Amino acid sequence: MATSHPQMSMNKTIHRAVRRDLVRFRQALDAFVDGDRERAAALHRAWENFDAQLTDHHEGEHAVAWPALDAVGVTRSTLETFDAEHEAMAADLATARDAMARLSSSASRSDADDAAAALGRLQRTTVTHLDHEEAETEGLLTQRAGDPAMKTMSARFSRRSSPAKAGTFFAWVQDGASAEERTALRANVPAPVLTVLGGLFGRRYRREVAPVWHGSSGA
Repeated sequence: MATSHPQMSMNKTIHRAVRRDLVRFRQALDAFVDGDRERAAALHRAWENFDAQLTDHHEGEHAVAWPALDAVGVTRSTLETFDAEHEAMAADLATARDAMARLSSSASRSDADDAAAALGRLQRTTVTHLDHEEAETEGLLTQRAGDPAMKTMSARFSRRSSPAKAGTFFAWVQDGASAEERTALRANVPAPVLTVLGGLFGRRYRREVAPVWHGSSGA
């Protein structure tokens, strides 16, 4: 009997969530109204979540994913290139972090413009890396999902997260996900984990961050 492989890796599912938030921020900053302190504070809440998710993802890749990918045949030079791309992304993330903090404090249109420019640079750097990483690794991650190195990687990622952290992550990665992405998530994560962690421990995300994009004050 042929072995069934997930149609999309967990890694790519996370990348899709990163891409969604980058687009959301660009749109929200373009539409920002000078002096709207409530909106500035809301965007900063969403930013703090995004910043934490992207930082945790790229740091986790270096510590956990790269050894597994090395074990299944990704070259050392490719992994080194990924790390260089991560460094460029982290630098742009820091710049955007500062810009979003200034906007949160001032709620000014000029700081929204600065933040939009910083997010534009971050989006270009990040999407360039995500495209490259997916081109090099997506086939391996789906076709060799049952490999011992891949199972060890998944277990190590699970141990990095508390229930609260995991719940926020699962709520975030599903927020705005397509049917394809939700199917992939269910193929990669046991249903009880999604139900308990994403449902119970994802409540804070749904209460404090999701309305920034979907509520009455959302873009």
